[in-house]
Amino acid sequence: MLILPQRPMRVAAATALTFVIAALIFAVLWTILAAATDASGSSRVDIPHLLRMTALQAGLTVVLSLMVGIALAWALNRLRFAGRDLVVGLFAAAIVTPGMVVAFGLLSIWGRNGWVNQLAEALFGVSFESPAYGLSGILLAHVILDGAFAARILLARLDTIPQGRLKMGQSLGLSAWQRFMLIDWPALRGSLPGLGAIIFLLAFTSFPIVLLLGGGPANQTLEVAIYTAVRLDFDLVGAVRLALAQIGVCSVVILLASVFTPVPSALARSAQPLWRDARAVRIVQWSILLLGAIGFALPLLSVLYDGLSSGLMRVLGQASFWRSTLTSIVIGGSSALLTLALALMLALGRAAAHGPAVRALLGVPAYAYLAVPAVVLSLGFFLLVRNLGVPVGTAAPVVVVIANSLLSLPFAIATLGPPLDAIMRSRGKLIRALGLSGFMQFVRIEYPLLGRDIGLMLALAFCFSLGDLGVIALFGTQDFQTLPLMMYRALGSYKSNDAAAIAALLLIFTIIAFVGLPRLVERIAHAPRQ
Repeated sequence: MLILPQRPMRVAAATALTFVIAALIFAVLWTILAAATDASGSSRVDIPHLLRMTALQAGLTVVLSLMVGIALAWALNRLRFAGRDLVVGLFAAAIVTPGMVVAFGLLSIWGRNGWVNQLAEALFGVSFESPAYGLSGILLAHVILDGAFAARILLARLDTIPQGRLKMGQSLGLSAWQRFMLIDWPALRGSLPGLGAIIFLLAFTSFPIVLLLGGGPANQTLEVAIYTAVRLDFDLVGAVRLALAQIGVCSVVILLASVFTPVPSALARSAQPLWRDARAVRIVQWSILLLGAIGFALPLLSVLYDGLSSGLMRVLGQASFWRSTLTSIVIGGSSALLTLALALMLALGRAAAHGPAVRALLGVPAYAYLAVPAVVLSLGFFLLVRNLGVPVGTAAPVVVVIANSLLSLPFAIATLGPPLDAIMRSRGKLIRALGLSGFMQFVRIEYPLLGRDIGLMLALAFCFSLGDLGVIALFGTQDFQTLPLMMYRALGSYKSNDAAAIAALLLIFTIIAFVGLPRLVERIAHAPRQ
């Protein structure tokens, strides 16, 4: 039996933090419930229609994303080629790619004045009805992001198939279909329910994609309806009712998801495949992979092309752009550091905990974002700030940082938790033998081994905050706005060139942070100490 080092302070600190986060979430939910109880007057929101529309697009997103993810993971697992790691990294980046950037890229390609229509008019003198608006556009944007995310997760499952099983399959001469059914499918199917639940929640709580591509009230979802009720109509009665409906659905999905196999981490390097299929099968695999890579990369390339070729110098000459950039960096950096502190405290305490009940308790904060999505969390904070008599403009920066940290916390714990558990299992006996204190254990053993994971977690949290529109949407003002909010306002003012330039710069900042932060922190962690 493994005897872990005794770290009561870590467990106590993590337990206290768990209760603080729970109290904060409870205060937000209680404020929403109190507003619903005290609310008087009528509201025009059609909750049944919004529930049907939100569930429909989320359900279709799950089915399509899993189909795309399985096909891409299957193809990528089989193929060997130069640049494979780059393609794997491209799919891994889907989790941090701002949804509004992808939505803008789709408009750039398929919009009324997009590339496709311009080409059709130049060649044939005709134009097409844009598929980028309405349900088709929403599904396309979600599948681009969630399909790539699913592909990276499922590829990680295929990478864990034992080599002995593959060698046996090759010796038996299994065809591609036989290998998929006998070897691949058993490895994949356990992750599909949990992955489907995550994708459903991501799509159900989607905000910027539906806001930009919804095309009108017929395709409006709960998140957008809450924003519209608060920001445009100031219908707090309707907003609170919508928030309660969304919390109820998300809670049911989380309870159902809790019985499924946990979704594995999928941000490590992918193993090189050892299986080689027949020529005809490889042609199919290459076709799937090329279509998937083009489908994911083309909207991003269109954003870069349109943004850097028109409107860039005009945007760079605006003082408001530099203020928004500084605000985004400060908010993103503060959120990332707060997320790191929270995630480390929780993950260290959970790794040191002995009983399963305590470990389960310390895992509760990871569900905060899933149960209370961005716009609902923002609404709760908005009502709480109003009830406390604090000016919204004064509280906005603090609220946005805290909200963004809570939104990033599940991914941060998922990134740091498994390696910390592995360190305690593999080096627990050594730590006890050396008599290291908790602080020296972290400095000498855990921190050097966690360098890249910490960098990756910081990159995830920073990128989530950098591309977030859901939280800032309710608290933004003319003097306090981030790049996503500035981009959305530019689109609302029909300044498409400005919006394109902001989208391109936002994408560049995201790529730099996602690629550079893990390497920088890993280098610092492994730097020689005097």
